[in-house]
Amino acid sequence: MVTAALKHRAFLSDFSLSAAVAGVIAVAVSFGGPAAIIFQAAKVAGLSPAQLSSWIWAISIGSGLTGVYLSWRFREPVITAWSTPGVALLAAGWAAYPYPEAVGAFIVSGALITVAGASGVFQAMMDRIPKPVVSAMLAGILFRFGVDVFGFLKSAPVLAGVMIATYLTAKRVSPRYAIVCTLLSGFAAAGLTGGLDFSSVHASLAVPVLTMPSFRLGAIVGLGLPLFLVTMTGQNATGLGVMRASGYHTPATPLVTLTGLFSTALAPFGCHGVNLAAITAAICTGPEAHADPSRRYVAGIVCGLCYLAVGVFGAALVGVFTSLPGALIAVVSGLALFGAIASGLTQAMEDAGRREAALVTLLITVSGVSFFGIGSAFWGLAGGLLADRVLHARRA
Repeated sequence: MVTAALKHRAFLSDFSLSAAVAGVIAVAVSFGGPAAIIFQAAKVAGLSPAQLSSWIWAISIGSGLTGVYLSWRFREPVITAWSTPGVALLAAGWAAYPYPEAVGAFIVSGALITVAGASGVFQAMMDRIPKPVVSAMLAGILFRFGVDVFGFLKSAPVLAGVMIATYLTAKRVSPRYAIVCTLLSGFAAAGLTGGLDFSSVHASLAVPVLTMPSFRLGAIVGLGLPLFLVTMTGQNATGLGVMRASGYHTPATPLVTLTGLFSTALAPFGCHGVNLAAITAAICTGPEAHADPSRRYVAGIVCGLCYLAVGVFGAALVGVFTSLPGALIAVVSGLALFGAIASGLTQAMEDAGRREAALVTLLITVSGVSFFGIGSAFWGLAGGLLADRVLHARRA
C-alpha cells in the first residue's frame, strides 16, 4: 500500500503535458489510418455492428490494461497495441472461415505468443541482436513517416506548412512543448480550412459480445499460425527493438507473456491480438515525449488510458479519429518521430565495425519488401544479421 502511494505521488510529480500529448497522439495514429483496415476486415468477415463494436472494445481494453500496468510496473514507456499486420492478414483471408472458427484461431495464436514469451525463447533471441542493427531497423521503420511530413506540402500545403513552421518555431523557443503547439496549430488550420467535421460522430457505449470458439484445423493452420508469426515478427520483435534503441531494457519475457495472456482471454470477444507497439511506441519513447527518459513512462500510462476510453465508447471514438484529416495525423506523428529517427540513425552508424550491416538493415526496411506476408522490418533485421555475420566472419 505504501509502495502504491509512493508511486502515485511520483507519477503526479513526473506528469508533463508533452508526455500526455505523446500518449494521445500515439492512440490517434493507431486508429487514425489503420482503423480503415478494421472496418474492411469486418466487412470481409460479415461481422454485425455489435460484433465489430465488441472487436474494437476487446483490442482497446487489452491494449489499455497491458500498457497502463506494464508502464506503471517498470516505470518505462511500454506501449502495447493491437496487431496492425494481423488486421491486414484478416482482411485478406478472413472470408474463408466462419467467425467462431476465427475466434478459435485467435485463441491458439494468443496461447502460442504466451508460450513464446514465458519460455524465454523470445528474450534470448532479442538479446543476441547487435544494437546498431536494431537502431537501423527503427530508423528504417520510421523513415517514411518523416518523408511524408514534407510530402503533404503538395497535397495539403496550408495545413502542413502551418504545422511545420509551428514545430520549428516552438522547437527554438520551447522544445518541450513543440509537439503540443504543432497539434494545436494543426487543429486551428484544419478548422479554418473546413477540414474538421464531427457531425456524424455519436457517443455510444460498447457492449462486448461473447462468441464460443470452434477449433478447426483449417482455421488454426490458415489463420492462427500466420497471425502468430506476423505478430511476433512484425510487432513484438520490432516493438522491443524500438524500446532497446531508445535506451530501455525492460525484460521481454513479462511483456510478451502478459500480452499473450490478454490476447487469449479476450479472443472470445473478438480480440485478434495484443502486442508490443512499434511506430506508436517510438512517439512515446523518444525525446519529444520528454527530455528526461525516466519520465516518459507517463506517456505510456496516458496512452493506455486513452485506449481504455476508446474501448468504453467503442466505434464512436474511432469515428472521431477517422474524422480527423489524414494530413493532420500524418504530419504531427511524423514531426513527433523526428527525435526517434535522428537517434536511430546516430546509433546505427556510431559503431564503425557494424556500419555496413546497419546500412543493409536500414535499406531493406525502407524498401518495403515483403515475403510470405511478413513485412520489411523483419527482413531488414534478418538481412542485417546475415550481413553482420558474413562481414565479421570475413574479418576474422
